[in-house]
Amino acid sequence: MSLHSDQFLIDAEDRVFNKEHRRKLAFNILQYDNKVVHGKEQYDDLEMARQRASSLKWKVMENLDKYLVEFEANFTKRGGKVIWAQDADEAISEMMRIMKSVKAKTVVKAKSMTTEEIHVNEALTAENIESLETDLGEVIVQLRNESPYHIVTPAMHLSKEDVAKTFNEKFNLPITSTPKEITAFVRTRLREKYQIADVGITGANFLIADSGSVCVTENEGNALMSISFPKVQIAIAGIEKIIPTLTDLDLFWPLLATHGTGQNITVYNSISTGPRQEGELDGPDEMYVILLDNGRTHLLAQQEQRQALGCIRCGACLNGCPIYKGVGGHAYGATYSGPIGSVITPHLSGMEEFKHLSYASSLCGKCTEVCPVKIDIHKLLLYNRRDAVEENLNPFTEKFMFNIWKKGMLNRKLMNAGGSKIKNFMLRNFFSSSWGERRELPEVAPKSFNEMWRGNSK
Repeated sequence: MSLHSDQFLIDAEDRVFNKEHRRKLAFNILQYDNKVVHGKEQYDDLEMARQRASSLKWKVMENLDKYLVEFEANFTKRGGKVIWAQDADEAISEMMRIMKSVKAKTVVKAKSMTTEEIHVNEALTAENIESLETDLGEVIVQLRNESPYHIVTPAMHLSKEDVAKTFNEKFNLPITSTPKEITAFVRTRLREKYQIADVGITGANFLIADSGSVCVTENEGNALMSISFPKVQIAIAGIEKIIPTLTDLDLFWPLLATHGTGQNITVYNSISTGPRQEGELDGPDEMYVILLDNGRTHLLAQQEQRQALGCIRCGACLNGCPIYKGVGGHAYGATYSGPIGSVITPHLSGMEEFKHLSYASSLCGKCTEVCPVKIDIHKLLLYNRRDAVEENLNPFTEKFMFNIWKKGMLNRKLMNAGGSKIKNFMLRNFFSSSWGERRELPEVAPKSFNEMWRGNSK
């Protein structure tokens, strides 16, 4: 077992038996579930929309090289600059080169899981550059020195009382501060930072090939401010974020909003196509897009699992997953948690270290059922398990016992040998720890079905 696997078991057990943690998580997910029901009412035929989105994403995966080159050509036409980054180190190196060229001291950063993936905040802090999250949820977890708990809702694990306590400790706000009062305080504080920030950093919900545009979807306007005020903007986006045309947003914007937050559409939807042009009143003087691979082409090469690259990061599979509802986001120990995180993380960060996440599933299929782009998530988890076995990554004990099991299942005499007493003794003494302390071991019946059949046939 890897260190990540061992830590996952420790953290998962800690969270799942923490009643207060589960209460907060259940409450917040229930609010989401109630909103999604109403959000889906905007569709006359939701299944058709999902199928269209799925087909479009497949088209993109099959023609990713073409669309990326098309995006670069159209983006650079308007003065933008595209940087191709093979991995996190290269992306960080290019980002720091830009920072040094403009002598950046302060960065405002919009919510982005891609920047979390390559640890942008840590890299900036190491260079003594102030990096400020601007999304309210991200502000909260940054103040608490935590990673985002959820793809869409970074502070889902916290109650309003927890948040008030954090702001009391950090800024001496009254412990009784309401969410409205805390939000007003954050906005006032950030407004000053927007005006002095040297660089704005965002992710991208979508990259539009035919117009060379970067699309950012949000509810607070913080990304829009991060784009508008600083003289330099950097968008860091995975190569899979491409969609073919501007008109495709008509499909993807509502799907993302409905499955992400239960809205018909999010409040702010920004489309940036290069730096500020002549006659425009706001926007950056320089705009960069860093196209990040970081294991994505490895996933693309997997015939069965490549469809996971179609994920639009709505978080619906997390909210529907019974495992996530128990252990929460931090237990996964990876940027992307929940079912989709369990699929992609072994390919992005290494199967040997993260194969255990593919087993953190009941395979109930709820994740596949709720996915707006119809990714067969639970099936992809099985493919990951298969790949781990084929790569000889499973422990010796597991392989040994499965070989014995296989031989027994294929040989009737071996299956019936020993009797139930010996078999139950073996289970109690050799399998109880791996089965789990809180699970009852199955008990072998005195007679197998085959033995009872033969007895009744006489």
